[in-house]
Amino acid sequence: MSKPKIQDIFVCARCGSCCHGETTVSLDKDDQARMIRALGLERDEVAEKYWRITGSTVQMKTIDGHCIFYDKETGCTVHNGRPWRCGQWPLHPSILADRVNFETIRSSCPGMNQELSYDEFCALLKQLVEDSARLIV
Repeated sequence: MSKPKIQDIFVCARCGSCCHGETTVSLDKDDQARMIRALGLERDEVAEKYWRITGSTVQMKTIDGHCIFYDKETGCTVHNGRPWRCGQWPLHPSILADRVNFETIRSSCPGMNQELSYDEFCALLKQLVEDSARLIV
């Protein structure tokens, strides 16, 4: 059997479902640096315009119930500088731990392969995770 590819279990439909909500993912130091580079702005300007900082937690701001970088026409406007957790979604490790997580995520994400059973999906995802320290789609 050939090595699995992300496309075997997920192909982004650019629907923006993952960009909606009143909170966003936390940005680690690498995420912050990548975003600053992608935006071509100074850290202070990025922090003021785009981030919500609470103590040591840095997240992207939300506007009207979605990530500040989400545009309904084009999707993520900072795609090359997005946080690694955004790049990981929807292939979150919690899927491997709980079938309910899988069903919940799959029902909200049209890009997930709807033909695979939970066990088939998990087998492929486990292999992909083993092959990459930070799986990014």
